Amino acid sequence: MKVDGTSFRTIWEAESGGTVEIIDQTRLPHEFAVVALETMEDAARAIADMQVRGAPLIGATAAYGMALAMRQDSSESNLDHAYKTLLATRPTAVNLRWALDDMVVLLKPMHLDERQAEAYKRATDIADEDVEICSALGEHGKAIIENIWIDKGRPEQINVLTHCNAGWLATVDWGTALAPVYKAHNAGIPVHVWVDETRPRNQGAGLTCWELGQHGVPHTLIVDNVGGHLMQHGQVDLCITGTDRTTAAGDVCNKIGTYLKALAADDNGVPFYVALPGPTIDWTIKDGVRDVPIEQRDAAEVTHVTGRTEDGRIETVLISPESSAAANYAFDVTPARLVTGLITERGVADASEAGLAGLYPERAGE
Repeated sequence: MKVDGTSFRTIWEAESGGTVEIIDQTRLPHEFAVVALETMEDAARAIADMQVRGAPLIGATAAYGMALAMRQDSSESNLDHAYKTLLATRPTAVNLRWALDDMVVLLKPMHLDERQAEAYKRATDIADEDVEICSALGEHGKAIIENIWIDKGRPEQINVLTHCNAGWLATVDWGTALAPVYKAHNAGIPVHVWVDETRPRNQGAGLTCWELGQHGVPHTLIVDNVGGHLMQHGQVDLCITGTDRTTAAGDVCNKIGTYLKALAADDNGVPFYVALPGPTIDWTIKDGVRDVPIEQRDAAEVTHVTGRTEDGRIETVLISPESSAAANYAFDVTPARLVTGLITERGVADASEAGLAGLYPERAGE
């Protein structure tokens, strides 16, 4: 995608070789900064501190983290250490475990001298595959947007509501929920996005608005609780969100607040779609509410907000009484019954065990 007219991915191997570079998402939207990851520990810290975030990008960063580990020390003990360290960074996004398992299966049988080169090659392949997957699911999602636009008589504007950030900043490129939006916009469909601010951390306000603006997509920032009101008044044509983990039965785990949007959409007859790459499906579980681990993050993300003052300074301020406790549940689970369809790189599936099995027959029943 474009940043001030220049094409960027969210993660890439530096031209000098060995070092991995990322866009530091904790500084957006007020500062665009590229950070170098020199070690596996740097990669682990980038994931844990959310310099990179979004399930597909977390997976790609973990893969590059394994490559950085092999650059430091290709021994068996360091391979195991890197796996455990990276796996512990974020508990909810299934792509993390998927990418690490993929790297370990590849590297374990290899001679120590082969591991570094092969690790970098596979990490690059994982990143490239993510771009292809997101582009493909974007095409399938674009068809949904276009069909709704046509069915409504080609209005001057079709309104998509999204939650959190599931654009190219959450992947290597294109995005998940926003890939259909970008594809529709590029095709001349007059798409407009209602952007939830997405407390805490405000990824919608800080990241989704920023990247939509960079690409020239019309959008409006709203507070998280406005979505239901807009749906009641016919101002939302469809919802599209991403997901950090989707169960084999079609439950979706995404940023906290997604469940409430799905409930409002269901009550108002608004289609609610979830866009996901195949690696985001966790084929080992079916009951998302019971079995998906929900990350609880630092309470300071709830009690404090960061922004830019009128004189240009970036400041973090306390917004609650110092004596008040705060809970920070980072994700919730939307049951499959509330999901209109799952947009994948292979097509659009019903949010059900049969629907997913139809698109991924080789994985069903694992």
